[in-house]
Amino acid sequence: MSLRRKRNASDAQSKEHFGQGWQQTVFPVAGAALRSAAHLSTTVASSCRDRLGHNRKLGVSPGVPAAMKLRLHFVVDPTGWLCIGLVFGIWLYNTFFIPTLVLLPHYNQGHIPWAAVVCEYGGYYVASALCMAALFRASTADPGRLPVDPHIPHSEREHWELCNKCNLMRPKRSHHCSRCGHCVRRMDHHCPWINNCVGEDNHWLFLQLCFYAQVLSLYTLVLDFCQYYYFQPLTGLDQEKFTTRHELALLRVSTLMGLVMFGGMTSLFYTQMTGILSDTTTIEKMAQFSNEIYGSKRSWQWALAEVCGTRWKLLWLIPLRARQALQAGHHFRTHV
Repeated sequence: MSLRRKRNASDAQSKEHFGQGWQQTVFPVAGAALRSAAHLSTTVASSCRDRLGHNRKLGVSPGVPAAMKLRLHFVVDPTGWLCIGLVFGIWLYNTFFIPTLVLLPHYNQGHIPWAAVVCEYGGYYVASALCMAALFRASTADPGRLPVDPHIPHSEREHWELCNKCNLMRPKRSHHCSRCGHCVRRMDHHCPWINNCVGEDNHWLFLQLCFYAQVLSLYTLVLDFCQYYYFQPLTGLDQEKFTTRHELALLRVSTLMGLVMFGGMTSLFYTQMTGILSDTTTIEKMAQFSNEIYGSKRSWQWALAEVCGTRWKLLWLIPLRARQALQAGHHFRTHV
């Protein structure tokens, strides 16, 4: 009996010793693993919060790279809204009335082949879509507005100055827009027809708008000319339709708008191109700045590549993309 009791007591002590050893061996390892996992989750969560906060500061949705986000910029100005509404009305008139008045009736009566209609329709509506895309992007893109507290590299401080209107630091060749109420990098002018400033970051879009408006106006004038002097007269039309009864008046209005738009856009496009090639803004021309500030000589390819933000010439014609600065460290080329 006594021998059995001693053996049971010895087994109990062995089990207790084994249990204590197992706890001392396994629990610290498990605790360390749990602490490591908790630290990892805290680090990941903190990183996610920092990244989310950074994206929110940039105005970018989580998961969308900042360089790929086309952020919208609106100017509250009733006069600008009226001007841009007038431009949109002219575009809408020529886009819907001209093909209906000229192309379709003559195709239905066999005066022009289907291949010509497809080419005319395709070219006209491609130019129309690109013109509207350029108008939308030029009016809603940030022209280069300066932040409240910009980061100024030490090597670039000599190229910065204090604005005497908003008391903010800005790069040289920036200008304070009284209509928008903020400074814009390399501001060219404030255009009421797009209800936005034309600055470093949307100058290429304004140039596209002028170009596509020329193309669309020229298309309209060519179709109106063909309707007047080239196509055969239409017969058998429904005289009760509005477009049939007022065809001549509608075409005259279209021709007048086409002449005004083509003349104005050609003049504006030429002015903008001369300014880009001479590295001079409209404000600098009006202020008659010295050649020490602007007037750098460069090739037309490099001048347009710098304005459009890419060396690929085909991308110069595409408005639905993001612009990237090609240079940094010289006056307006510094992005903040």
